[in-house]
Amino acid sequence: MSKQPKGKQLRPKDTGKTLIRLFSYFKFNKRLLFGGIFFIVLSSIAQIGANAMLSPIIDTLVGDYDAGLFIKYLIFMGILVILISIGQYVGNLSMAKLAQKTVHKIRQDLFSHMEKLPISYFDTHSHGQLMSTFTNDVDMLNQSLEQSVSQVTLSAVTVLGTFTMMIILSPMLTLVVVGMLIVMFMAIKYIGQRSARNFRNQQAALGEMNGYIEEIMSGQKVVKVFNYEDRAMDDFNRKNEELRKSSTQASTYGVMLMPVMGNLSYVLYALVSMMGSFLVMKNTLSVGNIASFLQYTRTISRPITQVSNQLNTLFAALAGAERIFHVLDEEIEIDHGEVRLIQDEDGENSHWKIPKDNGEVEEIPLRGDITFENVDFGYVKGQRVLKNINLYAKPGQKIAFVGSTGAGKTTITNLINRFYEINEGRILYDGIDIRQINKYHLRSTMSIVLQDVHLFEETIADNIRYGRLDATDEEVKAAAKLANAHYFIKNLPQGYDTMLTADGQNLSQGERQLLSIARAAVANPRILILDEATSSVDTRTEKLISEGMDKLMAGRTTFVIAHRLSTVRDSNAIMVLEHGEIIERGDHDDLMKQEGRYYALNTGAVELE
Repeated sequence: MSKQPKGKQLRPKDTGKTLIRLFSYFKFNKRLLFGGIFFIVLSSIAQIGANAMLSPIIDTLVGDYDAGLFIKYLIFMGILVILISIGQYVGNLSMAKLAQKTVHKIRQDLFSHMEKLPISYFDTHSHGQLMSTFTNDVDMLNQSLEQSVSQVTLSAVTVLGTFTMMIILSPMLTLVVVGMLIVMFMAIKYIGQRSARNFRNQQAALGEMNGYIEEIMSGQKVVKVFNYEDRAMDDFNRKNEELRKSSTQASTYGVMLMPVMGNLSYVLYALVSMMGSFLVMKNTLSVGNIASFLQYTRTISRPITQVSNQLNTLFAALAGAERIFHVLDEEIEIDHGEVRLIQDEDGENSHWKIPKDNGEVEEIPLRGDITFENVDFGYVKGQRVLKNINLYAKPGQKIAFVGSTGAGKTTITNLINRFYEINEGRILYDGIDIRQINKYHLRSTMSIVLQDVHLFEETIADNIRYGRLDATDEEVKAAAKLANAHYFIKNLPQGYDTMLTADGQNLSQGERQLLSIARAAVANPRILILDEATSSVDTRTEKLISEGMDKLMAGRTTFVIAHRLSTVRDSNAIMVLEHGEIIERGDHDDLMKQEGRYYALNTGAVELE
C-alpha cells in the first residue's frame, strides 16, 4: 500500500477561494455576524467623528473663546467616546462568539467527515497528522477568527471613513498620505508573501513532527526492546531542527512587518506635520484642521499596521484551513447498496430485502453463505495483492487462511466487510453481490476479533456493549460468560463498572482479548472473522480464549487467520495462500495427504515468514 510522503504540504490553489469557503461558515450565525459588524462599524464611525471634533474644539480655544460652544463640543465628543467603547465591546464580543461557533461547526464537520472516510484513508495518513489538524490547525483558525475578522472589519471602515474626511480637510495632504500608503502596501505585499510561504512550511513541519511523536510514543515497548532510543532521538532532533528552521523563517518575516510598518507610519506623520505647518502659515488650514488631520493620519496608519501584524496569524490560520478543507474534500466511503437487512427481535429469522427494477421486493433469508468468484484486488492501481481468488463458505462452516506475511490473508477478510472494493470478480453473500448490500446492514451481520485489541476509556460493560449499543446488562454478562471473561471481570473491584485506561492498559493482553471476544459475542453476528486472535498470549490464556471462541463460533460462518497451525486443524476448509493466490485447499487431512506447502509447515520442513 502506498503512503503519502510525510510532511507533504499541499499548496493552496486559490487563497481567495479558501477565504470564501471559510467565511461561508458564517451563514450559520448570521445574527452574530451582522450584529457584530453593526457595532464595529458604529464604533468606527464614532471614532472618525471624535477625531473630527478636535478641529472645532481647538479652533474655539485658539480663536474667539466661546465657553458654551466649547462645552457643547466636549459633550458631543464624550457621547462619541461612549459609543466607541460600547461598539467595540459588543462588536468584539459578538465576533468572539461567532468565531467559537464557527470553529465548533468546522470541528464538527471535520470529525463527522472523517468518520465517513474509507479505511484506506487512515492507512495512508498517520494519526499524528490527523491529530495535528484537529488541534494545531483548528486552534490557529480559532485564534485568527477571534482577532482578525473584527480587526479587518474595523480597519476597513476606519480607513474608508478617515480617507473621506482627509479629502474634505485637505486634498493636498491626502496625496502625501496616499503616496506613503502605496509604499506601505508594497512593503506588506513583499513581506507578506514570504511570511505566508514560511508559515505554510512551518505548519507542515509541525504536522510531520507531531505524527512522528505520536508514532514513537505509541510504540515505546518496541523502541526500548530493540534499543531504538538513540535512533529515535536522532530522527526527532532532525525533524525538530526542520521545524525550528521553518519557524525561524516564518518568525523572521513575521516580526519584521510590525516595525517596518510602525516606522513608515512615523515617517508619514512627520511629513504631514511639516507640510501641514506650512499650510497653516499660509492660512490654507486652521490649527484645528491640522490637528484633526494629524489624528486621522495616525488613525489611518494604525489599522493598517495592526492588520499587517495580524497577517502572521492569518497566514498560519490559512495554512491550517487549507489542511482542514483538504481533509473535508477527501472522498467519503461510497455506498450504493440498496439491499437492506430486516431483523427480528431474536435475530434468528432475519432476511435480506432486495428491491427489484419492477418495484417488487424479494426476500432472502440471512444464512451466512459467502462465495468468492474470480476476485482480483490491489491497494494500488496496477499492483494486484489478490489474484483470481475462488472460495466458498457454507453457513456454519469454519474457513481458515494460512500463509506467509503479506500473502493476502487479512486482505480477504477486509474485502468481505467491504473495507475495500474489489477490482475484478464478485463476492456473494447469500447469493447477493455484496456491492448491492448497504454497508451498514452488511457489517451489522459481522464481528471481528483482532490480534491487536482496541478498547476505549470507558467501563468494561460499555466496551462490551460497543458490539451492540442497545444490549442490556444481562446480555452483556451473557456475552462475557460465553467469552470466558465473566470470571476475571467479577473479581475486579468495580466489576463490570471498572473504568479502563487507554486501550485497556490496566488489563493483561489475555483479558483484553477476552473482552474483544465478548464484544463480538454481544453483537450476535452471523459471520465471524478471527485475525490471529491467540498469537500473542500464553498457553493457559490461549486455552481460555480458544474455549470462548469455540462457543462464539458455534453455528456461525467463521473465517480464521491463524499464526499457530494447531488452531485450524478442525476447520472445514483450509486455504493456503502465497503471493495473493490460493495454492492449496482442503481440510487438514486432505492437505496432509497432498504433502505440499501445508504439509511442510506442519512437519517443520519450512516455517511461516
